[in-house]
Amino acid sequence: MSAEGYSNVPRFHPDEPHRDGVAQRLNWLRAGVLGANDGIVSVAAIVVGVAGATTATAPILTAGLAGLVGGAISMALGEYVSVSSQSDSERAMIATERRELQEMPAEELDELAALYLAKGLTETTARQVAVELTEHDALAAHLSAELNIDQTDVVSPWHAAAASAAAFTIGGILPMLAILLPPEGWRVPVTFVAVLLALAATGALSARIGGSSPRRATLRVVIGGALALAATYGIGVLLGASGVV
Repeated sequence: MSAEGYSNVPRFHPDEPHRDGVAQRLNWLRAGVLGANDGIVSVAAIVVGVAGATTATAPILTAGLAGLVGGAISMALGEYVSVSSQSDSERAMIATERRELQEMPAEELDELAALYLAKGLTETTARQVAVELTEHDALAAHLSAELNIDQTDVVSPWHAAAASAAAFTIGGILPMLAILLPPEGWRVPVTFVAVLLALAATGALSARIGGSSPRRATLRVVIGGALALAATYGIGVLLGASGVV
């Protein structure tokens, strides 16, 4: 191919995540999908359980709001702590690698060449690759080859926490509306249908993000959600019938 056939802009397959900020976007999407799924199931299980014990709107609304607010805060805190630990670890490794490059550049160059040699390049080629990458951006070269880290793509705990809390809230609003808007006799059936359809959607979206089988992912969340709703509704009915509540 002639020189005119090439471009300085990298050519990637459209379905492969080579672009900048991949870790942050995937982390945000993952937290969002999981948060929505948890919001749907958690709040639905609460309101359906209460609806099994009583048809009064006030207890259902109170329990649903409590579950919605408490769940959103819990999801945000959990995601923040988890991602903070990950990002702290990544930043510490970046700092260590930067210090090693300053204190022992020759040893680090040998290490980089050895890594490419281990990947199958000849000794001469591995050395040349290491030299050229070091001249271009030594830190980025070592982070990529040694640790599979991109210093510009460290995940943000705040983004993950916000996405998780917002998604949980959005997901939790659905069963709240489904249980409160219909007439009393239709509340539970409408909630079951709405929740299972929403879970099917989140399952399919999760599979699309992860590149897995949509059918398998959808069945998992739908069956799990159906079991959760059936269990809490059954408990509510038993408690209501026994006169405990």
